[in-house]
Amino acid sequence: MTWTSTMSSGYSSLEEDSEEYFFTARTSFFRKPSGKLTEQKDVEKEKELRTHLSFEEIRHKIEFYNATTRDHLKMTLNPDGLYTGFIKVQLELRRPITVTGGGVKGQEAFYLPSGCVNTLHVSSSNTVRQVIEALLRKFTVADNPAKFALYKRFRRDDHVCICKLAEGEHPLLLRLLAGPNTDTLSFVLREQQTGEVMWDAFSVPELHNFLRILDKEEQDQVRVITTRYNTYREKLEEAIRAAGSPD
Repeated sequence: MTWTSTMSSGYSSLEEDSEEYFFTARTSFFRKPSGKLTEQKDVEKEKELRTHLSFEEIRHKIEFYNATTRDHLKMTLNPDGLYTGFIKVQLELRRPITVTGGGVKGQEAFYLPSGCVNTLHVSSSNTVRQVIEALLRKFTVADNPAKFALYKRFRRDDHVCICKLAEGEHPLLLRLLAGPNTDTLSFVLREQQTGEVMWDAFSVPELHNFLRILDKEEQDQVRVITTRYNTYREKLEEAIRAAGSPD
């Protein structure tokens, strides 16, 4: 499994935890409940597709995929029925990751830039779990892979939906079935969304890093608010002086 990456500017911002969102043209959104039952149905549906697709059907789909792709990231069919190709994964991580720095520095926690897109060369046999592990290895991330989840972003009628993939699903099959257009289907790496942070899943050094980050953010916010109100106070005092002091 090989890969390359591209990166855009900007940093991740906090957003509400979700399993699946529906975005309309009016930018309103509605949360749709999902869970183990939905994931199990997705896995069963994918398994049924893999079982019923013949070698000729796969070959035909790959030929059509390669003919319509615009970025030269083509798929290759092997004689044994397995095929290889490329998927792009966008990183949307709202919390800092712990990276192994090596040497005497040990581990360090920091935020990855939002919009970082990675292109991985994978096989049709690679699962969601293996894709997540490959991404973490690239960034030498020391965090437990179980903290992360792979999501698919796709269109349903006039909505854009994001829902979690089960660990047993095969991203390259989903890519093949959807075609090369990333507007139709794209992959996103996020933290596991459980409604609240599972602090016991983090190590003590990670928790200390979180505290340092929170302290810094608090100091920055206090500084901004203090500056703002000092500016207001100065303007009010100037206005009072301009109007003249009462006798």
